[in-house]
Amino acid sequence: MDKRDIYNIGLIFTIGFLAYLIFRNMNFQEGFDGSGNTTPSTTPSTTTASSSSGIAGGAANYSALIKSQTIKLQDTILISKYRADYENIIMNMDDLVNNLMLQTVLTIDQTNPKPKLANLVELNQSKNALNNVMKFIDTK
Repeated sequence: MDKRDIYNIGLIFTIGFLAYLIFRNMNFQEGFDGSGNTTPSTTPSTTTASSSSGIAGGAANYSALIKSQTIKLQDTILISKYRADYENIIMNMDDLVNNLMLQTVLTIDQTNPKPKLANLVELNQSKNALNNVMKFIDTK
């Protein structure tokens, strides 16, 4: 083997490696469209950002992924079985938030009330969120 052969082998490996890197990053996979034709398609786990976010052609796929996650979560939470426990948790959390709101009001610094008032607003928003969760549980 002379230098030219070694150079050619190195060049072939380099080109092959670059081709591997290029094709590895492509999201296409041969698929069967049902009509006998094979068409390139993307798999759900390797879709581009625009189609995975529900934009344009990926909206149906995105909707199906959201529905799948919702079903998994519903199977985990089992509202119908643990409704009373969840309602008790929400009621106890509401009591806790009420007490935290009272504590916040009682500890407001008269010279600089804004931080505590902002905290009070956040606590009030959490009460609204708890009410929304309770309404959700009541509809299930």
